[in-house]
Amino acid sequence: MRKEAEERRNEILDAADELFGQQGFDGTSTNEILQKVGIARGTLYYHFKSKEDIMDALIERYSERILKAAKAIAANKHIAVYERIIGVVMALNVSDDSGKEVIEHMHKPQNALMHQKIQKVIVNEVPPILTDIIREGIEQQLFHTPYPYECMEMIVAYTNTVFDDAMVNLTAEQFAHRVQALIFNVERLLGVERGSLQHMMKMFANENGDMELNNNPH
Repeated sequence: MRKEAEERRNEILDAADELFGQQGFDGTSTNEILQKVGIARGTLYYHFKSKEDIMDALIERYSERILKAAKAIAANKHIAVYERIIGVVMALNVSDDSGKEVIEHMHKPQNALMHQKIQKVIVNEVPPILTDIIREGIEQQLFHTPYPYECMEMIVAYTNTVFDDAMVNLTAEQFAHRVQALIFNVERLLGVERGSLQHMMKMFANENGDMELNNNPH
């Protein structure tokens, strides 16, 4: 019974995820979700009290998915330290249409609590993932800092705020300047030569090569 209930819950989330991606959160009704899954209204309300509850569960599921992907990249010792750092950051970006709808919905003023939840996940869960990579870099004498965790915490907290459109509105020029400043300061925090982390600019580049942190989940 527990397995069947979990499967049904995931079916509802999958259907809602697809519909939200196609029609948007506001453009999707609970009736459409019911029809897509093929269940009665009472079954839906057994699992979720409202459409907002479904979105909240989707945000939690996206958080788990991106963190799982980030951890897998961080643990892959066949990838160089620098590339793993970039890979972890890139794993935090949501690229599919349904994911974009989740992020857009989360950034609406009325959904400040959802936004706060994802921020809490990022600030608490991402620094330890990056710290493990930095410690490897210290062992390889790539980095020189006695505070690997605190460095990553500072960086994640900064990017989680300044590069969040819901928190700070930046022009393209201001964004580019912030990125340069971030890399400059990360180099100092990690004790590496100036300019040695410039290749990390690609973390902030879109497919056209312009600087932009695409679909930032936080």
